[in-house]
Amino acid sequence: MIKVDVTSPSPPYEQVRAQLAELIGCGVLEAGARLPPVRQLAADLGLAAGTVARAYKELEQSGHVTAKRGDGTRVLPQSKPRVARADLIRRHASVYLAEVIRLGGSAEEALTALREAAGDPTIPT
Repeated sequence: MIKVDVTSPSPPYEQVRAQLAELIGCGVLEAGARLPPVRQLAADLGLAAGTVARAYKELEQSGHVTAKRGDGTRVLPQSKPRVARADLIRRHASVYLAEVIRLGGSAEEALTALREAAGDPTIPT
């Protein structure tokens, strides 16, 4: 679920932190869910363990997760209102469409690319 863009000006630990915070905020990762161990996520993403550890530490400091030896890192209940998953999808779609248009494409080309990426050209618009 987490992707790191090495060409981004945002440091990898911040990309991991932001994406996990977003998944927690919209309820994809619910209270009590266990995050992967630091070393496992680091290996999966091709990052140093210290990078993932820093992201987890910042999530702990912001009240998103708690870490206990022997129990791992778990998502805490959130006091802020949950961000609607549909709103996040719309926000990401807007960013994607803006990039397609910047490249000289159209909304229809963006939809076609999404269908192709999904591997199903019959997905309705």
